[in-house]
Amino acid sequence: MSRRGSRAAGIALGYALDRCFGDPQRFHPVAGFGQAAGAFETFTYRDTRLAGAVHTSALVTAVTVAGWAAERAARRSETATVVVTAAATWATLGGTSLVRVGAHMSEHLYDNDIDDARALLPSLCGRDPSLLDAAGIARATVESLAENTSDAHTGPLVWAAIAGVPGLLAYRAANTLDAMIGHKSARYLRFGWAAARLDDLMNLLPARITALVTAGAAPFLGGSAVAALRVCLRDGQSHPSPNAGVAEAAFAGALGVRLGGPVRYPYGEEIRPTLGRGIAPRTGDVHEAVRLSRAVQNVTAVAAVIAALCQRRP
Repeated sequence: MSRRGSRAAGIALGYALDRCFGDPQRFHPVAGFGQAAGAFETFTYRDTRLAGAVHTSALVTAVTVAGWAAERAARRSETATVVVTAAATWATLGGTSLVRVGAHMSEHLYDNDIDDARALLPSLCGRDPSLLDAAGIARATVESLAENTSDAHTGPLVWAAIAGVPGLLAYRAANTLDAMIGHKSARYLRFGWAAARLDDLMNLLPARITALVTAGAAPFLGGSAVAALRVCLRDGQSHPSPNAGVAEAAFAGALGVRLGGPVRYPYGEEIRPTLGRGIAPRTGDVHEAVRLSRAVQNVTAVAAVIAALCQRRP
């Protein structure tokens, strides 16, 4: 088996592990990285962009070097390469856990169990659920499913196919730092700027792949590919995130719903632009968004394996 074959096999095995088991229940590497980043922040934090850039670059460089060292050490054995790639892929993918939470949310909404739905929402996003009704929770869930299909699934696979374990770990580190410090609170407006910009850069390709695959999958789930592409092209760039807007707009078009509007976070409220011209998401749309996310995940996993096989490398 060639090196590219070993990488492709590792990606496929890692995806299979994620499908079977979801996120590791104990000693999750991403959670461990987050704890380490939080501890490191106590030494690096200053209310400046420069301090944030140093913080972000140091952490991302550290995990990238660790990934490079692990991949290099495994090169002498094809089996070791497969195992290392599979372990890194499984540890960084979050697609199965995403759709499981989405499915549980759908059940809570069908049962009109708003308290449990509110309690579950922080597993999907950082919004304040206390003031959300069923419609608000449904909209937040659909938007989070769209964005995180790209962030937690397509992104890791794209970078695994392009750059192997180092790229995979670098992507996940950047994405985790963005979630931790890349928002517009008073503390992180400047310090988190570098993490947010790096995450934007690394998600440019994955978000657009997610949108294209969403459009391709839509007709098989009762949606419209044309509508998904039209809404994506028309509304996607109006979102404050250059990548989340693309993925969310494609989902809005595919599902025939309208996303966007007020978003309340613990640090304040943001008014998001409208994505799509359908009706606001209802309970049934959450179930359809889960199905769409799973379909997109399946297609992008196959595409990542093929891309790894087709690279010009020995």
